[in-house]
Amino acid sequence: MKAKNLYVLVTGGTSGIGKCIAEGFANAGYNVLASGIGDIPRNNKNIEYFSLNILDENSIKRKFDSIDRLDVLINAAGIISRFKEFEIETFSQVIDVNLIGTMRLCSAARDLLSKSSGSIINIASMLSIFGGGLVPGYSASKGGVVQLTKSLSIAYSRDKIRVNAIAPGWISTNMTADLRKDKERNDKIINRTPMRRWGKPEELVGPALFLSSDAASFITGTVLNVDGGYASM
Repeated sequence: MKAKNLYVLVTGGTSGIGKCIAEGFANAGYNVLASGIGDIPRNNKNIEYFSLNILDENSIKRKFDSIDRLDVLINAAGIISRFKEFEIETFSQVIDVNLIGTMRLCSAARDLLSKSSGSIINIASMLSIFGGGLVPGYSASKGGVVQLTKSLSIAYSRDKIRVNAIAPGWISTNMTADLRKDKERNDKIINRTPMRRWGKPEELVGPALFLSSDAASFITGTVLNVDGGYASM
């Protein structure tokens, strides 16, 4: 069934997982607002692409002041900086974008979502569960996203807002291109994943649509692993 007159905002919606989710919601009939930085695609079908710096609270406020209705917020914006996250400046930047940025968007969207009894989906990671020896900032930020999700699911329940998270496993995107080119690391990932392959970005669309739908009306504070069984090993 196609969604009608429903609005979703996807941060990080101009590339990678976020873009795929934005396109999936558009195909399902949602009116999609997809934010990013850098090169912004042209508007396509029912997707409005726009630039948004999630570190800038004033820019976030201006955008939300211009929105009349919102049913779903998906926080997919994120950064990772392998090898450099042991430097405090880089570590802080990753935390600011991935964790505090998520909180900025949740706070800004709360009033609109309360009016529609809407929902929030935060994009976590397998590294929310497992440590990442090369990316302490990313791992810490995504672990924080899980606890933020659980905490906001309690706090926002009074506003009839559901808050859940999706924890992707190893997904084939530009962000993971270097890992897939490294035969040793690629083989370790494949061998550890019961389904013996990398996930596809579009395989996150169905779980996100489900968590946003009435079929998930009694689900909040949950982290849904989409990982090919990786976390089970």
